[in-house]
Amino acid sequence: MAQVCSISVNHRHAGIDGIEHARFRDPDVAMLRLISLPGVSEAVLLQTCNRVEIYAVAEAVDDLTGFARTEGMPLELAEIKAGDECLRGLLRLACGLESMIVGEDQIMGQLKTALLQAQRLGTLGPVLSTAILKSIHVGTRARSETEINKGSVSIGSAAVELAESLLGDLRGRTILVVGAGEMGTLVANAMAEKSLRAIYVANRTFEQAEKLASSLQGVAIRLERLCDYMGSAEVVICATGAPHLIITRKMVEQCKSEKPLIFIDITNPRNVEETVGEVPGAMLYNIDSLRQINEASMRRRQGETVKVETIIEEELVLLQRDIRRLYADKVIGGLYQRTDHIRAAELRRAVTRLNTAGELTEQQISILHDFSLALTNKILAAPTRQLKRAAERCDEDCLRRAEELFDLWVEESNGIPGNKTKASKTD
Repeated sequence: MAQVCSISVNHRHAGIDGIEHARFRDPDVAMLRLISLPGVSEAVLLQTCNRVEIYAVAEAVDDLTGFARTEGMPLELAEIKAGDECLRGLLRLACGLESMIVGEDQIMGQLKTALLQAQRLGTLGPVLSTAILKSIHVGTRARSETEINKGSVSIGSAAVELAESLLGDLRGRTILVVGAGEMGTLVANAMAEKSLRAIYVANRTFEQAEKLASSLQGVAIRLERLCDYMGSAEVVICATGAPHLIITRKMVEQCKSEKPLIFIDITNPRNVEETVGEVPGAMLYNIDSLRQINEASMRRRQGETVKVETIIEEELVLLQRDIRRLYADKVIGGLYQRTDHIRAAELRRAVTRLNTAGELTEQQISILHDFSLALTNKILAAPTRQLKRAAERCDEDCLRRAEELFDLWVEESNGIPGNKTKASKTD
Protein backbone atom coordinates (compact mmCIF):
# COMPACT_ATOMS: atom_id res chain seq x y z
CA MET A 1 0.00 0.00 0.00
CA ALA A 2 1.35 3.42 -0.97
CA GLN A 3 2.29 5.82 1.81
CA VAL A 4 3.99 9.15 2.40
CA CYS A 5 7.69 8.66 3.06
CA SER A 6 10.81 10.80 3.20
CA ILE A 7 14.57 10.63 3.17
CA SER A 8 16.58 13.47 4.66
CA VAL A 9 20.25 14.36 5.00
CA ASN A 10 20.32 17.27 7.43
CA HIS A 11 22.35 19.07 10.07
CA ARG A 12 21.19 16.71 12.82
CA HIS A 13 23.25 13.79 11.51
CA ALA A 14 25.49 15.29 8.83
CA GLY A 15 28.05 18.06 8.63
CA ILE A 16 28.29 20.49 5.77
CA ASP A 17 30.35 18.00 3.72
CA GLY A 18 27.62 15.35 3.96
CA ILE A 19 24.87 17.83 3.05
CA GLU A 20 26.86 19.08 0.07
CA HIS A 21 27.38 15.49 -1.07
CA ALA A 22 23.63 14.84 -0.86
CA ARG A 23 22.62 17.84 -2.97
CA PHE A 24 21.08 17.30 -6.41
CA ARG A 25 22.92 19.30 -9.04
CA ASP A 26 19.87 19.25 -11.31
CA PRO A 27 16.82 18.96 -9.01
CA ASP A 28 14.28 19.00 -11.85
CA VAL A 29 15.85 16.07 -13.66
CA ALA A 30 16.18 14.11 -10.41
CA MET A 31 12.52 14.56 -9.48
CA LEU A 32 11.34 13.56 -12.94
CA ARG A 33 13.46 10.42 -12.68
CA LEU A 34 11.94 9.65 -9.29
CA ILE A 35 8.34 10.16 -10.41
CA SER A 36 8.95 7.85 -13.38
CA LEU A 37 9.56 4.87 -11.07
CA PRO A 38 6.64 2.39 -11.07
CA GLY A 39 6.01 2.58 -7.31
CA VAL A 40 6.19 6.38 -6.95
CA SER A 41 3.25 8.67 -7.71
CA GLU A 42 4.21 12.01 -6.10
CA ALA A 43 7.51 13.70 -5.20
CA VAL A 44 8.72 16.97 -3.69
CA LEU A 45 12.35 18.01 -3.14
CA LEU A 46 13.45 20.44 -0.43
CA GLN A 47 17.06 21.68 -0.63
CA THR A 48 18.38 24.32 1.78
CA CYS A 49 21.77 25.11 3.28
CA ASN A 50 21.02 22.70 6.15
CA ARG A 51 19.12 19.86 4.51
CA VAL A 52 18.35 17.84 1.42
CA GLU A 53 14.97 16.11 1.76
CA ILE A 54 12.77 14.13 -0.59
CA TYR A 55 9.10 13.57 0.19
CA ALA A 56 7.26 10.99 -1.89
CA VAL A 57 4.11 8.92 -2.10
CA ALA A 58 5.47 5.43 -2.78
CA GLU A 59 4.38 1.81 -2.63
CA ALA A 60 7.37 1.02 -0.42
CA VAL A 61 10.10 2.98 1.34
CA ASP A 62 12.58 0.89 -0.65
CA ASP A 63 11.39 2.70 -3.79
CA LEU A 64 12.71 5.94 -2.31
CA THR A 65 15.90 4.60 -0.72
CA GLY A 66 16.76 2.73 -3.91
CA PHE A 67 16.45 5.96 -5.87
CA ALA A 68 18.51 7.89 -3.30
CA ARG A 69 21.24 5.25 -3.40
CA THR A 70 21.36 5.39 -7.19
CA GLU A 71 21.62 9.19 -7.05
CA GLY A 72 24.56 9.00 -4.64
CA MET A 73 22.90 10.31 -1.48
CA PRO A 74 24.87 9.19 1.60
CA LEU A 75 22.28 6.88 3.16
CA GLU A 76 24.49 6.30 6.20
CA LEU A 77 23.78 9.95 7.12
CA ALA A 78 20.10 9.91 6.19
CA GLU A 79 16.91 9.90 8.24
CA ILE A 80 14.26 7.71 6.60
CA LYS A 81 10.62 8.03 7.67
CA ALA A 82 7.27 6.69 6.53
CA GLY A 83 3.59 7.06 7.37
CA ASP A 84 2.62 9.02 10.46
CA GLU A 85 6.27 9.47 11.47
CA CYS A 86 6.95 11.18 8.15
CA LEU A 87 3.89 13.44 8.45
CA ARG A 88 4.82 14.39 12.01
CA GLY A 89 8.36 15.18 10.88
CA LEU A 90 7.03 17.46 8.14
CA LEU A 91 4.92 19.41 10.64
CA ARG A 92 7.90 19.69 13.00
CA LEU A 93 10.00 20.96 10.12
CA ALA A 94 7.51 23.71 9.24
CA CYS A 95 7.36 24.81 12.88
CA GLY A 96 11.15 25.21 12.97
CA LEU A 97 11.73 22.38 15.46
CA GLU A 98 14.01 20.54 13.03
CA SER A 99 16.00 23.64 12.05
CA MET A 100 19.53 24.38 13.15
CA ILE A 101 18.22 27.64 14.58
CA VAL A 102 15.09 26.48 16.39
CA GLY A 103 12.01 28.43 15.36
CA GLU A 104 13.59 30.04 12.29
CA ASP A 105 11.11 31.47 9.81
CA GLN A 106 12.86 30.84 6.49
CA ILE A 107 11.73 27.23 6.32
CA MET A 108 8.18 28.43 5.65
CA GLY A 109 9.21 30.16 2.44
CA GLN A 110 11.40 27.22 1.48
CA LEU A 111 8.48 24.81 1.80
CA LYS A 112 6.32 27.06 -0.37
CA THR A 113 9.08 27.19 -2.98
CA ALA A 114 9.40 23.39 -2.95
CA LEU A 115 5.64 23.08 -3.39
CA LEU A 116 5.61 25.44 -6.38
CA GLN A 117 8.60 23.70 -7.99
CA ALA A 118 6.88 20.31 -7.72
CA GLN A 119 3.69 21.82 -9.11
CA ARG A 120 5.62 23.23 -12.07
CA LEU A 121 7.26 19.86 -12.76
CA GLY A 122 4.02 17.93 -12.44
CA THR A 123 5.37 15.78 -9.57
CA LEU A 124 2.92 17.19 -7.02
CA GLY A 125 -0.24 15.25 -6.26
CA PRO A 126 -3.17 15.53 -3.84
CA VAL A 127 -1.47 13.84 -0.89
CA LEU A 128 1.76 15.85 -0.76
CA SER A 129 -0.14 19.01 -1.63
CA THR A 130 -2.45 18.42 1.34
CA ALA A 131 0.45 17.53 3.65
CA ILE A 132 2.67 20.50 2.76
CA LEU A 133 -0.15 23.03 2.84
CA LYS A 134 -1.14 21.67 6.25
CA SER A 135 2.47 21.96 7.45
CA ILE A 136 2.59 25.61 6.38
CA HIS A 137 -0.68 26.23 8.24
CA VAL A 138 0.71 24.55 11.36
CA GLY A 139 3.97 26.50 11.12
CA THR A 140 1.99 29.75 10.97
CA ARG A 141 -0.14 28.71 13.92
CA ALA A 142 2.92 27.76 16.01
CA ARG A 143 4.53 31.14 15.45
CA SER A 144 1.36 33.07 16.23
CA GLU A 145 0.40 31.10 19.36
CA THR A 146 3.88 30.62 20.87
CA GLU A 147 7.19 32.47 21.04
CA ILE A 148 9.13 29.73 19.25
CA ASN A 149 10.55 32.31 16.82
CA LYS A 150 11.47 34.93 19.40
CA GLY A 151 15.08 36.14 19.22
CA SER A 152 17.65 34.80 16.74
CA VAL A 153 15.48 32.95 14.24
CA SER A 154 17.50 32.47 11.06
CA ILE A 155 20.88 31.30 9.87
CA GLY A 156 21.53 34.92 8.96
CA SER A 157 20.81 36.29 12.41
CA ALA A 158 22.77 33.41 13.94
CA ALA A 159 25.76 34.42 11.80
CA VAL A 160 25.53 37.92 13.26
CA GLU A 161 25.32 36.42 16.74
CA LEU A 162 28.43 34.35 16.00
CA ALA A 163 30.31 37.44 14.83
CA GLU A 164 29.36 39.20 18.07
CA SER A 165 30.57 36.28 20.16
CA LEU A 166 33.92 36.32 18.33
CA LEU A 167 34.49 40.09 18.48
CA GLY A 168 32.68 40.86 21.72
CA ASP A 169 30.89 43.84 20.19
CA LEU A 170 30.13 44.91 16.62
CA ARG A 171 29.82 48.60 17.47
CA GLY A 172 32.17 50.62 15.26
CA ARG A 173 33.15 47.58 13.16
CA THR A 174 33.30 47.33 9.36
CA ILE A 175 31.36 44.46 7.86
CA LEU A 176 31.27 43.11 4.30
CA VAL A 177 28.19 41.09 3.28
CA VAL A 178 28.49 39.08 0.08
CA GLY A 179 25.05 38.38 -1.33
CA ALA A 180 21.96 40.58 -1.59
CA GLY A 181 19.31 37.88 -1.91
CA GLU A 182 17.04 36.64 0.87
CA MET A 183 19.81 35.38 3.15
CA GLY A 184 22.13 38.30 2.46
CA THR A 185 19.32 40.74 3.20
CA LEU A 186 18.63 39.03 6.54
CA VAL A 187 22.31 39.28 7.47
CA ALA A 188 22.67 42.87 6.35
CA ASN A 189 19.51 44.01 8.16
CA ALA A 190 20.62 42.29 11.37
CA MET A 191 24.09 43.84 11.06
CA ALA A 192 22.70 47.32 10.44
CA GLU A 193 21.20 47.33 13.94
CA LYS A 194 24.65 46.98 15.57
CA SER A 195 25.89 50.58 15.22
CA LEU A 196 28.56 49.64 12.67
CA ARG A 197 31.16 52.02 11.35
CA ALA A 198 30.49 50.83 7.79
CA ILE A 199 28.69 48.05 5.94
CA TYR A 200 29.57 46.99 2.40
CA VAL A 201 27.26 44.89 0.23
CA ALA A 202 28.58 42.93 -2.74
CA ASN A 203 26.44 41.03 -5.20
CA ARG A 204 26.67 39.53 -8.69
CA THR A 205 23.86 41.87 -9.77
CA PHE A 206 25.18 45.29 -8.78
CA GLU A 207 21.75 46.94 -8.93
CA GLN A 208 20.50 44.57 -6.25
CA ALA A 209 23.52 45.36 -4.08
CA GLU A 210 22.81 49.09 -4.52
CA LYS A 211 19.18 48.64 -3.51
CA LEU A 212 20.06 46.78 -0.30
CA ALA A 213 22.98 49.03 0.60
CA SER A 214 20.96 52.22 0.17
CA SER A 215 18.25 50.91 2.51
CA LEU A 216 20.93 50.43 5.19
CA GLN A 217 23.00 53.56 4.47
CA GLY A 218 25.76 51.23 3.37
CA VAL A 219 28.00 51.03 0.30
CA ALA A 220 27.39 48.76 -2.66
CA ILE A 221 30.44 47.21 -4.33
CA ARG A 222 30.86 45.13 -7.44
CA LEU A 223 31.68 41.47 -6.93
CA GLU A 224 34.90 41.73 -8.92
CA ARG A 225 36.15 44.34 -6.42
CA LEU A 226 35.86 42.12 -3.36
CA CYS A 227 39.63 42.09 -2.81
CA ASP A 228 39.71 45.89 -2.67
CA TYR A 229 37.29 45.98 0.26
CA MET A 230 38.10 42.82 2.23
CA GLY A 231 41.22 44.46 3.62
CA SER A 232 39.21 47.18 5.35
CA ALA A 233 36.60 44.81 6.80
CA GLU A 234 36.79 42.88 10.05
CA VAL A 235 34.06 40.38 9.20
CA VAL A 236 33.08 39.00 5.80
CA ILE A 237 29.78 37.10 5.76
CA CYS A 238 29.11 35.12 2.60
CA ALA A 239 25.39 34.51 1.99
CA THR A 240 24.82 33.99 -1.72
CA GLY A 241 22.94 31.34 -3.65
CA ALA A 242 25.87 30.71 -6.00
CA PRO A 243 26.82 27.05 -6.55
CA HIS A 244 30.56 27.81 -6.76
CA LEU A 245 33.44 29.43 -4.86
CA ILE A 246 33.39 33.21 -4.65
CA ILE A 247 36.21 33.80 -2.18
CA THR A 248 39.39 31.79 -2.75
CA ARG A 249 42.54 31.35 -0.75
CA LYS A 250 44.48 33.25 -3.39
CA MET A 251 42.15 36.24 -3.05
CA VAL A 252 42.62 36.32 0.72
CA GLU A 253 46.38 35.99 0.45
CA GLN A 254 46.42 38.98 -1.89
CA CYS A 255 44.20 40.97 0.45
CA LYS A 256 46.19 43.53 2.46
CA SER A 257 44.80 43.63 5.97
CA GLU A 258 46.58 44.79 9.11
CA LYS A 259 44.07 43.12 11.43
CA PRO A 260 42.58 39.64 11.76
CA LEU A 261 39.82 38.95 9.26
CA ILE A 262 36.85 36.71 10.11
CA PHE A 263 35.03 34.86 7.33
CA ILE A 264 31.59 33.38 8.05
CA ASP A 265 30.31 31.24 5.19
CA ILE A 266 26.63 30.33 5.65
CA THR A 267 26.15 28.92 2.15
CA ASN A 268 25.73 25.40 0.86
CA PRO A 269 27.40 24.66 -1.50
CA ARG A 270 30.16 26.65 0.16
CA ASN A 271 31.27 29.94 -1.37
CA VAL A 272 34.51 30.34 0.60
CA GLU A 273 37.39 28.00 -0.14
CA GLU A 274 38.01 25.66 2.78
CA THR A 275 41.74 26.48 3.02
CA VAL A 276 41.05 30.20 3.57
CA GLY A 277 41.23 29.46 7.30
CA GLU A 278 44.89 28.46 6.87
CA VAL A 279 45.90 31.93 5.69
CA PRO A 280 47.70 33.82 8.50
CA GLY A 281 45.35 36.31 10.11
CA ALA A 282 42.23 34.75 8.59
CA MET A 283 39.63 32.74 10.51
CA LEU A 284 36.94 30.75 8.70
CA TYR A 285 33.61 29.63 10.14
CA ASN A 286 30.82 27.83 8.31
CA ILE A 287 27.33 26.46 8.97
CA ASP A 288 28.73 23.79 11.28
CA SER A 289 30.08 26.60 13.48
CA LEU A 290 26.53 27.81 14.14
CA ARG A 291 25.63 24.71 16.14
CA GLN A 292 26.64 26.46 19.38
CA ILE A 293 24.15 29.24 18.58
CA ASN A 294 21.47 26.61 18.08
CA GLU A 295 22.20 25.01 21.45
CA ALA A 296 21.75 28.37 23.17
CA SER A 297 18.58 28.94 21.15
CA MET A 298 17.24 25.53 22.21
CA ARG A 299 17.75 26.33 25.89
CA ARG A 300 15.92 29.64 25.53
CA ARG A 301 12.98 28.06 23.71
CA GLN A 302 12.57 24.78 25.56
CA GLY A 303 9.23 25.79 27.09
CA GLU A 304 7.92 27.03 23.74
CA THR A 305 8.93 23.76 22.08
CA VAL A 306 6.56 21.83 24.34
CA LYS A 307 3.70 24.13 23.34
CA VAL A 308 4.50 23.71 19.64
CA GLU A 309 4.62 19.92 19.96
CA THR A 310 1.12 20.00 21.45
CA ILE A 311 -0.11 21.98 18.43
CA ILE A 312 1.60 19.50 16.10
CA GLU A 313 -0.13 16.49 17.66
CA GLU A 314 -3.51 18.23 17.39
CA GLU A 315 -2.97 19.08 13.74
CA LEU A 316 -1.50 15.67 12.89
CA VAL A 317 -4.84 14.05 13.70
CA LEU A 318 -6.56 16.41 11.27
CA LEU A 319 -3.95 15.78 8.58
CA GLN A 320 -4.34 12.03 8.92
CA ARG A 321 -8.10 12.45 8.55
CA ASP A 322 -7.67 14.62 5.44
CA ILE A 323 -5.40 12.07 3.77
CA ARG A 324 -7.79 9.21 4.60
CA ARG A 325 -10.60 11.23 3.04
CA LEU A 326 -8.50 11.67 -0.10
CA TYR A 327 -8.25 7.92 -0.34
CA ALA A 328 -11.99 7.46 0.23
CA ASP A 329 -12.84 10.19 -2.29
CA LYS A 330 -10.70 8.47 -4.89
CA VAL A 331 -12.33 5.11 -4.30
CA ILE A 332 -15.79 6.71 -4.38
CA GLY A 333 -14.88 8.63 -7.54
CA GLY A 334 -13.74 5.43 -9.18
CA LEU A 335 -16.94 3.70 -8.13
CA TYR A 336 -19.13 6.46 -9.58
CA GLN A 337 -17.10 6.58 -12.77
CA ARG A 338 -17.28 2.81 -13.23
CA THR A 339 -21.00 2.80 -12.54
CA ASP A 340 -21.59 5.71 -14.90
CA HIS A 341 -19.87 3.85 -17.76
CA ILE A 342 -22.23 0.92 -17.19
CA ARG A 343 -25.26 3.23 -16.88
CA ALA A 344 -24.41 5.10 -20.10
CA ALA A 345 -23.82 1.87 -22.03
CA GLU A 346 -27.08 0.33 -20.85
CA LEU A 347 -28.98 3.56 -21.59
CA ARG A 348 -27.70 3.58 -25.17
CA ARG A 349 -28.69 -0.08 -25.53
CA ALA A 350 -32.21 0.60 -24.18
CA VAL A 351 -32.74 3.64 -26.43
CA THR A 352 -31.65 1.65 -29.47
CA ARG A 353 -34.10 -1.16 -28.66
CA LEU A 354 -36.96 1.25 -28.01
CA ASN A 355 -36.26 3.09 -31.25
CA THR A 356 -36.82 -0.11 -33.17
CA ALA A 357 -40.42 -0.13 -31.90
CA GLY A 358 -40.93 3.52 -32.77
CA GLU A 359 -38.77 6.63 -32.81
CA LEU A 360 -38.29 8.14 -29.33
CA THR A 361 -38.64 11.87 -28.89
CA GLU A 362 -35.87 14.00 -27.36
CA GLN A 363 -38.03 14.48 -24.27
CA GLN A 364 -38.46 10.72 -23.83
CA ILE A 365 -34.70 10.14 -24.16
CA SER A 366 -34.10 12.92 -21.62
CA ILE A 367 -36.53 11.27 -19.18
CA LEU A 368 -34.73 7.94 -19.57
CA HIS A 369 -31.38 9.68 -19.03
CA ASP A 370 -32.58 11.38 -15.83
CA PHE A 371 -34.09 8.12 -14.61
CA SER A 372 -30.83 6.22 -15.11
CA LEU A 373 -28.83 8.90 -13.26
CA ALA A 374 -31.28 9.01 -10.34
CA LEU A 375 -31.32 5.23 -10.07
CA THR A 376 -27.52 4.82 -9.95
CA ASN A 377 -27.06 7.75 -7.57
CA LYS A 378 -29.61 6.33 -5.14
CA ILE A 379 -28.06 2.87 -5.32
CA LEU A 380 -24.59 4.33 -4.58
CA ALA A 381 -25.71 6.69 -1.80
CA ALA A 382 -25.45 4.10 0.98
CA PRO A 383 -22.07 2.65 -0.17
CA THR A 384 -20.73 6.22 -0.41
CA ARG A 385 -21.71 6.97 3.20
CA GLN A 386 -20.15 3.72 4.41
CA LEU A 387 -16.91 4.31 2.52
CA LYS A 388 -16.56 7.81 4.01
CA ARG A 389 -17.17 6.40 7.49
CA ALA A 390 -14.62 3.68 6.84
CA ALA A 391 -12.02 6.32 5.97
CA GLU A 392 -12.79 8.32 9.11
CA ARG A 393 -12.33 5.25 11.33
CA CYS A 394 -9.14 4.21 9.46
CA ASP A 395 -10.76 1.05 8.09
CA GLU A 396 -8.49 0.62 5.09
CA ASP A 397 -9.61 -3.00 4.67
CA CYS A 398 -13.14 -1.82 3.91
CA LEU A 399 -11.89 0.58 1.25
CA ARG A 400 -9.66 -2.09 -0.26
CA ARG A 401 -12.52 -4.58 -0.36
CA ALA A 402 -14.69 -2.01 -2.14
CA GLU A 403 -12.00 -1.61 -4.81
CA GLU A 404 -11.86 -5.36 -5.32
CA LEU A 405 -15.63 -5.83 -5.18
CA PHE A 406 -16.31 -3.21 -7.85
CA ASP A 407 -13.21 -4.08 -9.91
CA LEU A 408 -11.63 -0.61 -9.77
CA TRP A 409 -8.02 -1.66 -10.50
CA VAL A 410 -6.14 -0.55 -13.62
CA GLU A 411 -2.46 -0.11 -14.39
CA GLU A 412 -1.86 3.60 -13.93
CA SER A 413 -1.23 5.07 -10.47
CA ASN A 414 -3.28 7.97 -9.19
CA GLY A 415 -1.07 8.62 -6.19
CA ILE A 416 -3.43 8.01 -3.30
CA PRO A 417 -2.06 5.88 -0.43
CA GLY A 418 -3.65 2.46 -0.49
CA ASN A 419 -4.93 3.08 -4.01
CA LYS A 420 -1.94 2.07 -6.07
CA THR A 421 -3.55 1.77 -9.49
CA LYS A 422 -7.25 2.36 -9.45
CA ALA A 423 -9.86 3.83 -11.73
CA SER A 424 -12.86 2.53 -13.54
CA LYS A 425 -13.05 0.32 -16.57
CA THR A 426 -15.28 0.81 -19.56
CA ASP A 427 -17.62 -1.85 -20.87
